[in-house]
Amino acid sequence: MKISFSTLACPNWSVPQIVEIAANCGYDGIELRFVEGEDALWKLPAFSQGLAETKMMLEDRGLVIPCVDTSCRFHWVEEQERRRWIDEGERMSELAAELQSPGVRVFGDTIQPQADRASTQTWITDSIQTLAERVAPKGVQVWLETHGDFSSSAATKAIIAGTKADNLGVIWDPVNGFIAENEQPGDGAVTLGPTIKHVHVKDVSRNSHGWHYDLPGSGQFPLSELLDALRALQYESFLSFEWEKKWHPELADAEMALPHFARWFRAAYANSPN
Repeated sequence: MKISFSTLACPNWSVPQIVEIAANCGYDGIELRFVEGEDALWKLPAFSQGLAETKMMLEDRGLVIPCVDTSCRFHWVEEQERRRWIDEGERMSELAAELQSPGVRVFGDTIQPQADRASTQTWITDSIQTLAERVAPKGVQVWLETHGDFSSSAATKAIIAGTKADNLGVIWDPVNGFIAENEQPGDGAVTLGPTIKHVHVKDVSRNSHGWHYDLPGSGQFPLSELLDALRALQYESFLSFEWEKKWHPELADAEMALPHFARWFRAAYANSPN
């Protein structure tokens, strides 16, 4: 397994800052989410007229982009809104192709007040199918994250099973299922199996005020079980540290959290059974 981190941990940083800490901490890749405060990454000079320089910077430091994250959500009641996000997903896939990233992340995501689960699931299924067909010629896959009202592995698998495209997969965020339905990593891994293309890693604890994020290894999420489950699947792709500093500014800064995860992974992986 290889490690990356989501730039949610450092959402306002520039590409050179992100590349520098990734290389210095021994990461294998960078999962692009926010850069310089922007999530529509194609708008930034670093990914347009400066793209060649960005690619060279990554190559020089031995880093890859395992996933390009979008903000695409396909739960919208309005068909026009779903089409708008399909277009955005296609645009982001063009950047993914340029960066030789295998997949773009999309959401399902949340059942709207005027909708029901069955209709929402149909909209999501149809939308990711359409997007997958559009991006297939670029050699890019569409990866649906276990998130929102479809956080469980079973809910996400049902969406994927309703599609026909062969360039679809899952970004498994096991903490989302753990919080939503107390789903254990071993169960989620068995349910999703080979549909898992990328894995988000974080740790959480619960107190009287609800759930909160912890640095890996200091919370209540069974991270050792997660590593064991992935080994059982013979998963060899990326574990990506998702430190949600963008949404939770009270969290420790990236300068502390990103080195911590790299150290935790090296120790945990070395000590886990083969």
